[in-house]
Amino acid sequence: MQNGKISGFGGVAALLISTSMVQAAELNALVWCDHTDPALLEPFEKAHDVRVNVKEYEGTAAGLAILEQSRPGDWDVMVIDTVDVGRAVDEGLLAPLPDDALPTASFFPEIVMEDHNGRDGKTYAVTEKFGYNTIAYNSARVDAADMQDMSSLWSGKYDGRIAVYDYYLPVLGLIGLEQGVATADLDSDAVEALRERAYGLKAAALQVSDVVASQTALATGEVDILIGGGEWVTAVLSAENPELDWSVPEEGALRWSQSIAVLEDSENKDLAVEFVKYITSPEGQARLATSSCYWGMPANKAAGDALDDAQKGALRWDEQGDYLARTQLYPVPDADLDLAMQDLWTDMLQQ
Repeated sequence: MQNGKISGFGGVAALLISTSMVQAAELNALVWCDHTDPALLEPFEKAHDVRVNVKEYEGTAAGLAILEQSRPGDWDVMVIDTVDVGRAVDEGLLAPLPDDALPTASFFPEIVMEDHNGRDGKTYAVTEKFGYNTIAYNSARVDAADMQDMSSLWSGKYDGRIAVYDYYLPVLGLIGLEQGVATADLDSDAVEALRERAYGLKAAALQVSDVVASQTALATGEVDILIGGGEWVTAVLSAENPELDWSVPEEGALRWSQSIAVLEDSENKDLAVEFVKYITSPEGQARLATSSCYWGMPANKAAGDALDDAQKGALRWDEQGDYLARTQLYPVPDADLDLAMQDLWTDMLQQ
């Protein structure tokens, strides 16, 4: 009996060790589509002898819903809008990051965004990539001068030739800028005042669609203008479609910024932190910036050494100082304002 007990305990211990190794051999990441590129994931997988399992989502609300429906420990890493990090921290979803995981000294200063990525002296996420929701267009079929003035979108000149990116935060933010309302000043009254303009944009549009569909529509010539587009649409296509371009109009544009975080319930926090380190390293940043799904500016300026001149040109590397000065962050709505914006968006889609 004693030997049987020892043998049984040994079997259990071996099973526990084996299970732990299986757990450590995989990393589960809730991400945006740019993190699904094998060219980004494979170097990390080979370096750490692990498999990175990714699930793609769009919009913070969708990501939080996935976490709510998942079991604790199902997910290790999450990519999230930088402006929404605080919301995830308040819900107890994110784990503090160690200082040595954050190479922010070489970041674009405006992109570190400590007030969004941190709370009470702790850092819960690190900015990894940014860019602009603005106007993307086909320069061979659109007057470039019109793309410097957002009011031209409502002029009737381009009716039926417009696609709208189906994400209410940046597009309503752009409509607000066109109406002279800063994103920081958006409240329920200001959002309601955008209703007529939003309906007008929908009437002028051929389609309102997601990242892939809107990008495809512009690339194939189905539409000539994409509202909410930017380098994330055109840069990846620049070699094959050099006529695709984008502008930051006089009214300004919205600056998107995404952060990466480790989830509090992760059972593989050490590996998850290593993934954060990789993504924010110069090499990881260069691969993320030029991901096959969409391109964007790397937060880490040191990634410039790993990008060629053509890639930098497509990203407008040398113009970032001007763009950062003339663009505004996404709106950061509370629950009531977020509901008001979603309600307006739903009403617009039904027009």
